[in-house]
Amino acid sequence: MLVRPRSRTPHMVVAIAVLCLLIALAGCSSSGGPAPTSTLPSAPSSTSVSEERIVIKDFRFEPADLTVAPGARVSVVNEDSAPHTVTAQAADAFDTGTVEGGETATFTAPSAAGTYRYLCGIHPSMSGALTVR
Repeated sequence: MLVRPRSRTPHMVVAIAVLCLLIALAGCSSSGGPAPTSTLPSAPSSTSVSEERIVIKDFRFEPADLTVAPGARVSVVNEDSAPHTVTAQAADAFDTGTVEGGETATFTAPSAAGTYRYLCGIHPSMSGALTVR
């Protein structure tokens, strides 16, 4: 005589049905108080750090002169095929390092207000200014 093992599927179906019922009942209970608040992170406030952008195209910075808030993140998008840098002339203010053609780099603007002249360390005829206010 061949004996087949009993399937556990009916037990799993019952267990899942009971669990769903318990969850549904818990969701329906109300104390009449305020609705629960979300625990998801909130959207960034208006005081968050802004992100600005410099595009390198045809061996030029666009815009060549950019005004940003202190500590702003600045993205540098190199649309040329040649590598470039965005290097502040003031020591240690900011420097992207080499940004290959088609790549993007970021740097953080200085926290001190002022105008920071920059150039491409590979092609010094390319220049611009970052104003922090």
